[in-house]
Amino acid sequence: MVGSAIRRNLESKGYTNIIGKSSKELDLRNQKSVIDYFEEEKPEYVFLAAAKVGGILANDTYRAEFIYDNLQIQNNVIHQSYVNGVKKLLFLGSSCIYPRDCPQPMKEEYLLTGELEQTNEPYAIAKIAGIKMCESYNRQYGTNFISVMPTNLYGPGDNYDLKTSHVLPALLRKMHEAKKSNLPNIDVWGSGKPLREFIHVNDLADACTFLMESDDLNLSPISCLLHPFINIGSGEELSIKDLAFLIKDIVEFKGDITFDTSKPDGAPRKFLDTSKLKTMGWVHNIDLEDGIRKILKSEFC
Repeated sequence: MVGSAIRRNLESKGYTNIIGKSSKELDLRNQKSVIDYFEEEKPEYVFLAAAKVGGILANDTYRAEFIYDNLQIQNNVIHQSYVNGVKKLLFLGSSCIYPRDCPQPMKEEYLLTGELEQTNEPYAIAKIAGIKMCESYNRQYGTNFISVMPTNLYGPGDNYDLKTSHVLPALLRKMHEAKKSNLPNIDVWGSGKPLREFIHVNDLADACTFLMESDDLNLSPISCLLHPFINIGSGEELSIKDLAFLIKDIVEFKGDITFDTSKPDGAPRKFLDTSKLKTMGWVHNIDLEDGIRKILKSEFC
């Protein structure tokens, strides 16, 4: 989803010399395959969007896969970017890197100040390792590797598998199918109380291109040297309950919504402080309701 959105954004801005392969064509977990790819293609700029991702159920079920696959991908791509003299690399992480009970909104400096949310801890640890790997390579080798932490994503190319998807696409599919089947109600995991922030993947892609093109991150001298990570979000949040009823209205599902409190909620709140990015001059463009309506029309109608 993210890689395709970045490609579309680059093409819309006139970039033509874009290279990349699908996961079926290139297994980034395979060290030799990544070495061969970099030696053959010699990329100058790298967007590292590849990752194994999923919602609460997938993260908590496939814990070993989430930490192993993501560490392998990151280690191979970041190291080969250094070996092959890549001019700039942008590593995409996740807002789950922050402590479970993190002060809100979550500032970049809150990293590693508390315990992680247990349901997605392996994934979060892998992403934290990626941030620190970029930081460490910058310090030791003088590379130009930056990291960005997006909030919850949705948009074209999303995963709608009810066992592995994130909350927004899962709710969208569940309600669309319930409407088609004229079901009287649907179940939603958890209490509905947790607060979440969402950003359309096209907005994320635009922010990533903006940061890749930016020479000055407007930070302190020591921070510029290390290129710490930058939050990317919409600056807007709503509860899972409100999201569910928003999607219900958009889909025009007439049944009831039941919240299953026997299932985990995840972190109580995940709201990013995006003041760094706003100071640099970037803000999101796509309203959540408009974005969901477009996805419903393109993916389900």
